[in-house]
Amino acid sequence: MKWFVNWGWVALYAVVLSISVIIIAMNDSEPIEEPQTDKITLTFRHFWIKEHDREMLKIFEDVVDQFQTSHPNVKVNFEGMDQTDHRERKLKSEMVTGTPPDMFVLFGGGEIEPYVRANRLMDLTDFVQENGLDHQFQDLHLWTFGDHIYGLPLEGHAEPVYYNKEIFEKFDISPPKTLDELDAAVKLLKSKGYIPFALGNEERWPGAIFAHYLMDRYAGPELINELAKGSKAVSFNNSGYLQAFVHYKQWVNEGAFSPSANDLSTEEAIDLFTSGKAAMYVNGSWDINLFHNDDSPDDFPNRVGVIPFPTLLPEEDASLAGGYSIGIALSANLDEAKSQAALELMKTFYTEDVQRRVVYEGQRIPSMKISFDSEETGPVFEQVVRLMEHSDNIFLAYDNVLTPEVNKTFLKVIEGIISGNASPNEALDQIQAASEQYWRQRNSSLPD
Repeated sequence: MKWFVNWGWVALYAVVLSISVIIIAMNDSEPIEEPQTDKITLTFRHFWIKEHDREMLKIFEDVVDQFQTSHPNVKVNFEGMDQTDHRERKLKSEMVTGTPPDMFVLFGGGEIEPYVRANRLMDLTDFVQENGLDHQFQDLHLWTFGDHIYGLPLEGHAEPVYYNKEIFEKFDISPPKTLDELDAAVKLLKSKGYIPFALGNEERWPGAIFAHYLMDRYAGPELINELAKGSKAVSFNNSGYLQAFVHYKQWVNEGAFSPSANDLSTEEAIDLFTSGKAAMYVNGSWDINLFHNDDSPDDFPNRVGVIPFPTLLPEEDASLAGGYSIGIALSANLDEAKSQAALELMKTFYTEDVQRRVVYEGQRIPSMKISFDSEETGPVFEQVVRLMEHSDNIFLAYDNVLTPEVNKTFLKVIEGIISGNASPNEALDQIQAASEQYWRQRNSSLPD
């Protein structure tokens, strides 16, 4: 009996010990099978590779880094590419094969219209509504087709005339309000040894800014919209556009632009302006963060005046090229997991904090309705914002209005006019032929 009691206690002790070990193991160890979250990789292509885009790239790299920290299962692969290569070559071929990046920066308007028709862009209409963004943007019409939204603008821009106030004051030149006054200023500046307009047309679109302003001034704002729609009632071969191209050719012949302008980069043109060798510069407001020089202290921004491109007649209001055309779109081919991750990332892009960084650090006009102090953004930015606020008529740059196929010819003939290899009549003939060919192909591909 004593033997039974002694071994009974041993057995009881063993049972208790076993139960204790099990309980401790259950409390301290992880489950044998833990649910795993699949890793998601998003590709994001941008064209923030130029000097003037450095701050914009920094802003969005920061946003992406923060997003990846809070979403450890998502990896975002940033790819920077030359804007022209991305827009005119790479993305077009990817859209044909249905293999675009998951997310990408591009221009709204006519450029994305064929992508929308081909169902290559994600419809963001529900995303905008569900996140309360319906009325938060300044303007979404360049991203809206058939009441559906296919991209969101990141920033706005304007394309005014920047001029060196010291040079103008030196020769008693008043900021020109009409093309006649601008012509007189060009001739006087040239005679005094200055380059009237700093132009770097290496990427071809900067030279088109002068073209679309002259076309707008001589033919009005409605014609280009009809041409962009393929209306058979109008043609690029019209008297207004011919006058515009003749005027452009006149400036080329007078030496109004930088020597070898087609071979100069934007940065080289800006250097001509900031060094005082050129008196005027015409380009987008995205360039103003490069308006500095080697002076100590650097006060060049205080020497810059901002005016709208002059009108044809004194009594006309000067319309301004600009808008909210630069933004982000998503591929329509994303699976459910990628789509959810991409939309979560989009939410982090479109906030007041990010938009204020776009203003204060990037020196860009915000695409969303936010408050900011323009006096804290520098003298040039302040003038640009004021100009936009006081401009009743803002039109989209023609290279964004035209379809990519027609725009390719548009930019090519402007290059030809600048180099002296194309006459105004020849240039317009080529654009009209490209337009007719595009619309023939487009209409033949539509269902009966």
